[in-house]
Order: sequence, then structure tokens, then C-alpha cells
Amino acid sequence: MEPTTSIQTANAPQPRMAEEHLNLRLEAFCDAVFAIALTLLIIDIKLPSSIIVNDTAGFWFALRHIAPSIFAFVLSFIVILITWVNHHAFMKLVNKTSTSFMYANGFLLLTVVFVPFPTALIGDFVLTDHAAPAVFLYNAVLAIQGVAWVLLSSAVLQNHLEKNEPSSMQMLVNRRNGYVAFIVYSLLAIIAFWFPLTIAIVTTLTWVFWLIFGISISTTSGKAHGTDTRTLQ
Repeated sequence: MEPTTSIQTANAPQPRMAEEHLNLRLEAFCDAVFAIALTLLIIDIKLPSSIIVNDTAGFWFALRHIAPSIFAFVLSFIVILITWVNHHAFMKLVNKTSTSFMYANGFLLLTVVFVPFPTALIGDFVLTDHAAPAVFLYNAVLAIQGVAWVLLSSAVLQNHLEKNEPSSMQMLVNRRNGYVAFIVYSLLAIIAFWFPLTIAIVTTLTWVFWLIFGISISTTSGKAHGTDTRTLQ
């Protein structure tokens, strides 16, 4: 009987370990999708074949010509990066999975891989008289991404996939933020029909704010846990 008890004791932690790592394949898949989306952003940034560079002045002119595309690339890189960071933090709150959760996660990834398309449109048209559709589509994608966050958070709460009570509370916050994002970017998308350049600037400022805010929160959290002993200046 002792060997049997020993085997059972050795195997006892395995169900818990399997549960903790249940979403590893899903996270790996998501990371790959985010990486592909980031890579696709740079593909459309190249000097137009119609511009012939014969001297340094012509080279600078060609670079100025693609400046809007570089701006759109940096903006979308920030958007996808912040989305990936949020998704990484989100997955830390979950230790189980369900069919509705995986489909909701797939819908979020759909909005991520679609970002390069309106990014290219922004680069081509943001400084022209035809900027409205591009800016509208860009913000519409961000609004739909807000819906995806709502669905993903709701799937976790309805199927009780969260790790503990604090995770449940944070999931409610995530769902609320998804609703806010949907409302904000839907309004920006509508207003873009009349003021596309202004809305492009506002959209940029919102994501720059979230980038700075996220970095500051991470720094503050690290110092609170003793990982950074420097004082704030």
C-alpha cells in the first residue's frame, strides 16, 4: 500500500498545475498574432516608386512624403503594444477556459490584425481632403475593439474563469473600460466626418496618454514592491 500512496502523493499537484497552465497554448497563439500584426504595420512604409531620388534634397523630399505613413505606423504600434500589455495582464486574472471565452478572445484578435489596414489609409490620406473615411475607419476599429473587451470580460465572469475575488473585481473594471472605449471611439469616429485631422490628433493624444499612464503605473507598482529603490523626481 505504501507505493500506491507514494504515487498518489507525487501525482496530487498535477491537476492544479494543469489548471494553472490551461491557457498557455492560447497565450502563445495570441502573442504570435500580436507579433504578426506589429510586423504588418511596417510593410506599407516605403518610398513611392514614382519619386525619383537624384540628390540629397530629393531624398529629404521623399522622406517628407512618407512622413504621414511613419506617423500612422508609430501610432498603431503604440495601440497594438498597449493592447498586448492589457491582454497580458488580463490573462493573469484567468486560470480556466471555455468555448465562449476562446471565441471572444478570437474576436479581440480580429480587431488587432485589422489595425494595419486603416493605418495604411491614415498614412495615405490624413493630410488630404479625403481623410474623413480613413480616420472614421481607424476609430471605428478601436470602438469595435472596445466591444471585444466587453465580450471577453463578460465571458470570464459568466463562466467563472477568474482566479479569485480580486480578479473578479478587476474583470468588472475591464468590462466597464470596454464600454467607455466603445462610446469614446464611436463618438470620435462620427465626428471624424467633419473634422478628420482634429480627430486624428485627438486619437493620437489619447493613446500617448495611455502609454505614459501605463508606464507610470508600472513604475509605481514596481517601487511599491521594492523592485525599484529610486525616488520620484
